[in-house]
Amino acid sequence: MPSPHFADRPAPQPPAHDAVDALIDRTRRLRGDVDAVRRDAVVIDEDDPQLRWQRALCELAVHHLDNLDEHLGQLKAGLPTRRAEHGAPETAGTPEDPRSGSLLNRVGSAEWNLLTDEVSWSDELYGIFGRPHGSPPLSLDDMPSVLLADDQPLLTAMVTGCLVDGRPMDGEFRIVRPDGRTRTLHMTGEPVLDAQGCTASMWAVLRDVSELRRSEQAVSSSRASVRREEHIERAEHRMAVELQETVLPPWRGSLRLPQQGPGALDIAAHYLPSTSSGLIGGDWYDAMELPDGRTLLTVGDLTGHGIPATSAMAMMLGALRGMAVAGIEPGALMGHLNQLLESSMQPALGSALCCRFDPDGSILSWAQAGHPAPLLFREGSGRPLPPPDGVLLGASSKVAFEQDEVRLFPGDVLVLHTDGLTRRSDRGAGPEALLALAPRFARARTAQECVRSVVEEFGGAERMDDACVLVARIGA
Repeated sequence: MPSPHFADRPAPQPPAHDAVDALIDRTRRLRGDVDAVRRDAVVIDEDDPQLRWQRALCELAVHHLDNLDEHLGQLKAGLPTRRAEHGAPETAGTPEDPRSGSLLNRVGSAEWNLLTDEVSWSDELYGIFGRPHGSPPLSLDDMPSVLLADDQPLLTAMVTGCLVDGRPMDGEFRIVRPDGRTRTLHMTGEPVLDAQGCTASMWAVLRDVSELRRSEQAVSSSRASVRREEHIERAEHRMAVELQETVLPPWRGSLRLPQQGPGALDIAAHYLPSTSSGLIGGDWYDAMELPDGRTLLTVGDLTGHGIPATSAMAMMLGALRGMAVAGIEPGALMGHLNQLLESSMQPALGSALCCRFDPDGSILSWAQAGHPAPLLFREGSGRPLPPPDGVLLGASSKVAFEQDEVRLFPGDVLVLHTDGLTRRSDRGAGPEALLALAPRFARARTAQECVRSVVEEFGGAERMDDACVLVARIGA
């Protein structure tokens, strides 16, 4: 340990034992609290960089507190007594690996006498360097031979600055032990001056910080992994949003069809993002006038989030639009979408609703694939339409999707939505909350006013998934 003959200063006095005992007690209580947090942060998902980073930080904090506890114990005990001073025999065996046992074994001291060329090492230092007790300690000239070549200039510069310029030493270097293990040591020291102010010897304290540096590296690596994951998530979210905006219909809010007057459709729609997740799902809505004068109305939802979900949604919506323009009936159209999703390179499940409105007879033909039925509001009350048979898209092959028809009347309001809108624990499952808006829909003069009522009711509430709502109002 450090020589008591520091340059131009008296020998330090040991601190009061009561003060050190209090520090040790506080350190151990804090260590227990941090260890409890570490146990709670046990990594369940090894692929989650955030959890790995939290675990590494806890382990590093525990490691620091263990070191502090041991160093305070040394401070309380005072200078260690060498076995040689008590006449104890030296052992010739190789010391244990400093990674095992007490942390006291990781701190050793040395003194090099420049006048007599004597070198004294503490027992702990033999263990740190992996040298047998009783073997000659390394001189300042021999020390660089056990260092990695890249670190030798650093040690030479520290020793030269201490001996020639009287500067304190403080630095780290790596050594290679006789057993081939590489250890990282932190070295601090000062010159000891004689009466004439010349350097008579040099003392140093060397600490094995290999485990500490490994813990710090694990924290740094985990932090970098978290940042990479966050960067990737932001980039994927941006791409998913851009893809969604490209695929969803170019009109926003309300759609004005060429046909006006009694029996004409007034259409409005809105997309509501999830309030508990930044992920973009595979929800869609669309409405378009077909070449034969009829109108397509559709909403749907694919499982998953992010780019895979939005790209699959783009494929499905593109196919749906093409088949509707070609005149394929809603029931047969659902069968084709089911085959398309089954043959996709990225299999998924989805629900969909496809409606076709014929203004000549005011007839709505529709089919569904595991999707909530349209809600029909008439004269101040609402009800879901009885659904024709249909299963989730991608769930089964070679299934038939039935088709149904319903006659609509002027003033009727038809609401199509994805299940993310009403799938809330505080309201229960189902469309009850939407049906409760019937009086407000009855007072509304446009589809946009109806959509505004839906957004006011559901837009600010907690929602686990994103959702779409499309409202079609029959002109009076």
